[in-house]
Amino acid sequence: MADGIFSDGHVDGSVRLYDYHRMYDSPNTPDASALASALLVNARSGEVQGFSAGVSLVYANALGTRNTPANRIDVTLMGRENSLGAISQAYVQYHVSGWTLRAGDQYLDTPWLGMSDSRVLPAAYRALSARFDAGTDWSFVVARTFQWKSRTSDRFFSDNLYYPTHFDGDPVYGGNGALPPDAKAYRGTWLAGSTYRHGMFSGQTWLYDFLHFARMAYTDGTVTFPAIGIVHPFVSAQLVEEWTTGDNTLVQTGTKILGVAGRRVRSEIPGIDAGAHVGHTRFDVSWNRVVRQSGGTVGSGTLISPFTANYATDPLYTTSMLRGLVEQGPGHAWKARITQMLLGDRLQVVTAYTQYRTLYRGNSHDVYLDLIYRFTGPLNGLQLRNRWERSVGGANNLNPGNRPFSYNRVMISYAF
Repeated sequence: MADGIFSDGHVDGSVRLYDYHRMYDSPNTPDASALASALLVNARSGEVQGFSAGVSLVYANALGTRNTPANRIDVTLMGRENSLGAISQAYVQYHVSGWTLRAGDQYLDTPWLGMSDSRVLPAAYRALSARFDAGTDWSFVVARTFQWKSRTSDRFFSDNLYYPTHFDGDPVYGGNGALPPDAKAYRGTWLAGSTYRHGMFSGQTWLYDFLHFARMAYTDGTVTFPAIGIVHPFVSAQLVEEWTTGDNTLVQTGTKILGVAGRRVRSEIPGIDAGAHVGHTRFDVSWNRVVRQSGGTVGSGTLISPFTANYATDPLYTTSMLRGLVEQGPGHAWKARITQMLLGDRLQVVTAYTQYRTLYRGNSHDVYLDLIYRFTGPLNGLQLRNRWERSVGGANNLNPGNRPFSYNRVMISYAF
């Protein structure tokens, strides 16, 4: 039995080297950059009567590049320190008859609460979770989170992205940070969801209770139609609804989101995405709208998203690399995107153009380019990626000084 714990165990992970550069056209805002390497190791034991355990160790290092002035460091990559280490997963698990029960620190993968893995280290959660797989097409997830570790934190804290940096000592960077420093600690999240895929249809529905912040219902679905020659058309739709919970932290503290405080939380966001696959090319056009709310609503209907706000890792179709409607509030956006697979599908090229028309952040547009090369053969697991986006326009300091802003991210990783 003890031999199976080790002999049936598994170790994997990745090595990363990321180089990020923020380039501002505003003469009053200095460019910022950050270089970091990281090691992520995941170890899981074999099962004994359905029980197993797992642990993940993460470590990032700025490679001695923290000698530059603080305002020239892109702190969203790994914070301000020269090194950052943490135990991001440490859990016990029980698996039986399609059920997987997990307790402890863990990664979660849901649309509005997940790893947000666009920096060197991912986010993680201290939680109880249960998953049931009803065959290969249908699954159910229920979880209760208590604390989280942000992408720049070295341990778990009772906060979220609306809390200011260093709340209770948490070095969380890159969030919204609108709450006052004396706000009461975050009490965690309840969530439940289901995913389904069969034939031409795939979809998911999720319910979230961000305790004392908002309750959210989210659903999306995609239908892929029969081919018309070499063209495989599809259409997707999504809807987010959000409303006030009792004893709301944002309301009680008078916190302004996009300059607007309120007596309640209420948000509604529909979206649609339509396109087609043609050989190794995919093209689509998408649209989202944040409906303006009256009646003393926080942010006039801005969606409250405690674990994606300002991270720009939400599932809205029109979210760009830099930001989306979660960050810009009431208004609408549309995006046109082309994805091309080349060189035997080793090279992926994504180009996109997005326009935003918003109440508080004005009108802006983003141009995006994403190049990914995946090695095969002896170098299988090695990936080279370059993401670049430029934002032009906007109001109320959407970009510093309301001048154009470019962001370039070089991401080299090796998965083992």
